[in-house]
Amino acid sequence: MEKARIIIIGHDPEKLGDVCTQIVDITERIGTKYSGPIPLPTKKMQITTRKSPDGEGTETWERWEMRIHKRVIDVDADERSLRQIMRVQVPDRVHIEIELTK
Repeated sequence: MEKARIIIIGHDPEKLGDVCTQIVDITERIGTKYSGPIPLPTKKMQITTRKSPDGEGTETWERWEMRIHKRVIDVDADERSLRQIMRVQVPDRVHIEIELTK
């Protein structure tokens, strides 16, 4: 049987959790097997910049950080469950990737 690996990527962990619960609810309602959501390690992208653009004055720095969270859910891929999952409302700045494997 084919499996669908659903990867959910975003900046806000609360929005990711909402999408994950929607997908899990769909799979439980239909009765297909699933595993997850599995949290993957958080990527931290850090940028340090100088506050004064001209280089004069004291050396003060600003530190910016963006965190990228990922969740993985494996679902048995039948047509009915995948159609329901495709209808899930995805908030802004949350991306979903679906990979089909054997």
